[in-house]
Amino acid sequence: MKGLLCILLLLETFVFVIQQQVDGGHGENEIRRQNPLQTDPQRDEASTYSQQYCHESLSDIHAALRDLTATVTEQKANIRALEMQLKEQQTFILEELNKKNDEISNLTQSQVEELRKENRDREIAFSAALMQSGSGYIGPFTTEITLTYRKVFTNIGNAYNPTTGIFTAPLKGAYRFKISVFGHGNPSSPSYASIMKNGEKMVMAYGRQEQREVNSSNGVVLILEVGDVIFVRLWTNSRIYDNENNHNTFSGYLLFPLREQELCRM
Repeated sequence: MKGLLCILLLLETFVFVIQQQVDGGHGENEIRRQNPLQTDPQRDEASTYSQQYCHESLSDIHAALRDLTATVTEQKANIRALEMQLKEQQTFILEELNKKNDEISNLTQSQVEELRKENRDREIAFSAALMQSGSGYIGPFTTEITLTYRKVFTNIGNAYNPTTGIFTAPLKGAYRFKISVFGHGNPSSPSYASIMKNGEKMVMAYGRQEQREVNSSNGVVLILEVGDVIFVRLWTNSRIYDNENNHNTFSGYLLFPLREQELCRM
């Protein structure tokens, strides 16, 4: 902008000088016509000075134009450098964004897989009846026995073993268990069984009367560590009956998993 103003000022000065020279030339011709034999040293000196000044003005204009050309060339080079730098920055930013998107995508996929695995681990539930087929009594015995519920309705997570009748906790957490007991009235052989945790009696389902049917059930919520076992024992001298109606059942499922700090709060 400064170079342009300089050029305009120089051009205006140059036009003014030329105009003065033209006007001076007309006046000089007029004087010569009027006084053809008269000479004027001051006129020659003024003409020489005007020519010298014009030459110097043209030199200044050329110098200003050269400076302006150099400035424009430099600015163009700077603009090209800035454009290259901007393109490099844009490329870098796009690459970084793509990397972040890939990281987020990979992280999201890994989190989804982890959540799926956690959900699969939390899918623990079973339900089974006493007899696979037929009907009949079980008991009485002179000692307690572990009941094996062989007709499996559900065994999500395969934590229940129908061969042994034992549920083994695969995950630390809170579990819900329930049993149902059915039998026929007998004054000497009641119908009762207990839910056991690692060999310790937790709750009991008990029924006793002299005739007709006997029904009883019970349930409990237990905090289990990994590897704890739950099973059902028939008491000594107890007798139960089952058939295709599946009166006697054993069921359980995980309510929710627990961490160490959650157990400490409890």
